[in-house]
Amino acid sequence: MINKLLSVHDLWLVLMASLVCANGSWASISLFDRATRTNGTRQAAWQVLTAIAAGTTVWCTHFVAILAFNPGVPVTFDTDLTMLSLLLAMLGAGLGFVIASMASGPAMPLIGGIGMGLAIAGMHYTGLRAYQVQGTEIWNLPRVMLSVLLAAACSAGALHFAVRSGRTSRLIASLLVGGALIGLHVLSIDALHIVPAAAPGGAMKPGTFQALAVAVTMGAIGVFGTALACNMIDDSTRAESYDKILKMALNDSLTNLPNRASFTQALERALQKAELTGGRLALATIDLDRFKEINDVWGHPAGDDALRLIAERMRACLRPGEFVARVGGDEFAAILHVPDQATLEDFLARIDAALKQPIRVDDRDVATGGSVGVAFYPENAASAQALIHNADLAMYRAKRDPMRRVCFYDREMDEAARLRKRLASDLRTALKQEEFTLHYQVQTAVPTGEICGYEALLRWYHPELGEIAPAEFIALAEENGLIVAIGDWSLRAACAEAATWNPPYKISVNLSPSQFVHPDLPEKIAAILAETGLDPPRLELELTEETIVVDKARALLTVRRIKAMGVTIALDDFGTGYSSLDTLRSFPFDRIKLDRSFVQDLETNPQATAIVRAVLSLGKSLNIPILAEGIETSGQLTILSAEGCDAVQGYFLGRPATPLQIVESGAIIRHAPLPA
Repeated sequence: MINKLLSVHDLWLVLMASLVCANGSWASISLFDRATRTNGTRQAAWQVLTAIAAGTTVWCTHFVAILAFNPGVPVTFDTDLTMLSLLLAMLGAGLGFVIASMASGPAMPLIGGIGMGLAIAGMHYTGLRAYQVQGTEIWNLPRVMLSVLLAAACSAGALHFAVRSGRTSRLIASLLVGGALIGLHVLSIDALHIVPAAAPGGAMKPGTFQALAVAVTMGAIGVFGTALACNMIDDSTRAESYDKILKMALNDSLTNLPNRASFTQALERALQKAELTGGRLALATIDLDRFKEINDVWGHPAGDDALRLIAERMRACLRPGEFVARVGGDEFAAILHVPDQATLEDFLARIDAALKQPIRVDDRDVATGGSVGVAFYPENAASAQALIHNADLAMYRAKRDPMRRVCFYDREMDEAARLRKRLASDLRTALKQEEFTLHYQVQTAVPTGEICGYEALLRWYHPELGEIAPAEFIALAEENGLIVAIGDWSLRAACAEAATWNPPYKISVNLSPSQFVHPDLPEKIAAILAETGLDPPRLELELTEETIVVDKARALLTVRRIKAMGVTIALDDFGTGYSSLDTLRSFPFDRIKLDRSFVQDLETNPQATAIVRAVLSLGKSLNIPILAEGIETSGQLTILSAEGCDAVQGYFLGRPATPLQIVESGAIIRHAPLPA
């Protein structure tokens, strides 16, 4: 059979058909592999390319091989049947690949492959039908059937391997596709016997066959090249997309600095290097100062601009081998290998200079700065997590000491910071779970002895540590940006409680500086009053002078907007801060609260008595009532009454307590009117 086939074929054209078959099979399987790894519209597009490449491979291999066949008699081609054979090749191959890619079970590739093999056989014998010889064709039917079975079996095996991943599987699938085509052609030609006609007519010249074969081969290679180029372009696009996704995953979108994930990787690599070389590593954690104020006063867009500018300044000051990342909010982290102390000092000085440069916000220069905590490997920690934790503790200590911008980890000194950090975390939990309560301390009119109101005082009972002093947790709330949320809760809870009282006593609530500078404070107060149903004149808001001196014009506008609702304003802790007479003259206060530090020494210190007398006289001159805080003895109350004080509050009159405790224990002392 081999000698017969070699004798009736043009070997150059056979080689050309083999080239088309090999390249086309690999291209088709590669495109199908791409189709199986996509979905939706992109998968459909790759399936179409697969069908075109496979159909072209099948048809062109068949056509060139047929052109290589020399039956010894004149030959012509039926154009319609030839085009039909091409259509059958593309549709059959495309349908087979589509069925094979269905995720209905392992049998689908075999079913799709058998269908594709039958379509290939149908194309082949349709093409042979278009190959019209001038003679009688006699077919060996068993061999024809064998050729069809071989095409179906090889195609089924090809798609069985094609759906698997890996280059080897694709190579086996390509070889099986080639085997189906070559085996089909060889067996079909061997099954054909031609009896020449008695009087042969015109036929195509051999040179025309070769020209057609070359044209078909070039066309096929063009199709394969286009398909593979699409594959390569898609690979390149995917690689570019992967690079972009990787950059997005490892870089902060706002500042374009490395993000927390990138920082974690960099720290692990730096620790491994330090361990191998025996070197020393410094980790610096950085927290910006006044950033929350920028956000609260000028809004989040201004805060974002500030972060971008500071990040750019820090990036610009870096030298090779140094690393800075934004790890969250207004927090940054830097990694540095430390060969000597001078290198560390130079690095920290550059970072400090970048942080200290003023930031332009709303046509104003705002000084920010930052608090830096530094911990070293291996002396301060043996792992990445411990190193980060200890650097954070040192940074936390730096934030509490405004005179020190940089603090180095110290185990003994940072134990207190460790507890404060835990409390700060617990404070967030307390806010979410509403662990806070309000206690109320009575305020009494001195001339009549009657209750004139209550001051709401915030309390926090920690589930494990018990009661936490207000001075401690309020400072923590201010440092960690929680004071506004806690203050809003206190205001709402106090108003809701006071709205239920009968008689309708006045309720006094402290406002923190961060609350007061919030631009929508008046609207927030109005909403709380409407929500709780409290009559506005029954609410008094207490401000310290420190709260209003930062921007007096803005503060005065806010005070006037609040008073326009009917809410009264008290100046708290008078005598301890600026105690500016200009403030008393400029602001329409409804009451002045004299700080307890002046009341404590009334019975023993004549100077304290003189100061209290002066403040009371000032209040009378300005027609502003005075309330004295911290009354603990009857003697203090007697002196204040004699000096003309308007109202008092303190332990002598009633300790802070819950409303229920006040009712049940009679904690409120209504003293008898004292003689003037």
